[in-house]
Amino acid sequence: MRRPLIGMTAYSRQVQYDGNDLMAGMLPMTYVRAVHAVGGRAVLITPDEPGTDVVESLDGIVFSGGNDIDPAYWGAERHPETEVDKERDTAELMLMKAALEADLPVLGVCRGMQVMAVAGGGTLHQHLPDLLGSDHHRGAPGTDPLAAGAAAYGRHDVTVRPGSRAHELLGERLTVNSFHHQAVDDPGSFTATGWCPDDQVIEIIEDPALTYAIGVQWHPERTNDLRVFSRLVEAAAKRAGLGEAALAV
Repeated sequence: MRRPLIGMTAYSRQVQYDGNDLMAGMLPMTYVRAVHAVGGRAVLITPDEPGTDVVESLDGIVFSGGNDIDPAYWGAERHPETEVDKERDTAELMLMKAALEADLPVLGVCRGMQVMAVAGGGTLHQHLPDLLGSDHHRGAPGTDPLAAGAAAYGRHDVTVRPGSRAHELLGERLTVNSFHHQAVDDPGSFTATGWCPDDQVIEIIEDPALTYAIGVQWHPERTNDLRVFSRLVEAAAKRAGLGEAALAV
């Protein structure tokens, strides 16, 4: 029996490989392993040929972390610290809108949550240190015991709104890792259901009217807490008409 097929947005990078200088479609293996660990089958979606037809072949989709989103999408001037990837913005905003319209189970991680908000008509803070006076959400070396090899990640708590889907899945409070300087300001058509209690930065958004559409600002794929991935794959399996046996790993 096949596993639920989970698309994962990737990015393009110029790399050196076996002595060759070439353009590669890339995504950290932590994302792939997270999907496989909870019973899904991961496939990469590169941004080089934007289109929404891939939605028809998938059972669910993960929008991964990465570069900043161009503030032109919500009518703002670009901050000096903002670094955009226009190719990826074009592809992922198109894909996000199509996935949501099709009610394809969606998980947004870090940048992926921000893509959700912008696709829903929302806005972002471009540089949190200007707002908060600190780089708390990126942290300093040695601050993140949650993620091996990710010492520059910030570590903080998240409080979750009672009655929300996120609360049912994650509970009232959890400790997370994070590495970002953009953040959701206005979640647009989505509902904010989780915040960092230290500064009220939005950490979770969701749309309870959809089968599964949740965004988290941290990096669960770099931890052992894969509940948001597990619920995505469960929703994908149900959508595809696959039984529990399909999730056996």
